[in-house]
Amino acid sequence: MSARALIQVKEVHDDGTIVQMVVWALPEPVPPCLHRYKYRLFYGTAGACRIRYDNERGKGDHRHLGEMEAPYDFTTLERLLADFQHDVEHWSAP
Repeated sequence: MSARALIQVKEVHDDGTIVQMVVWALPEPVPPCLHRYKYRLFYGTAGACRIRYDNERGKGDHRHLGEMEAPYDFTTLERLLADFQHDVEHWSAP
């Protein structure tokens, strides 16, 4: 199996905010993750990140809320998308 794009969406809202979701199914996990997804979920503006969920080699699953970064406990793709959507809907600067 080769990498396969599952979600590639970008919405630019009237107020200038951007929601972008990119999710790939991978043949192997990105260490230290145990799941086979590579993802980047972004909410912000062209000049500022408000919320970002992503995973990267060596760092694993994590999320950014404003300037704060914290580990994210990935369980399922559906839960990831729901958690991101919840954070976007309830955004307020920390």
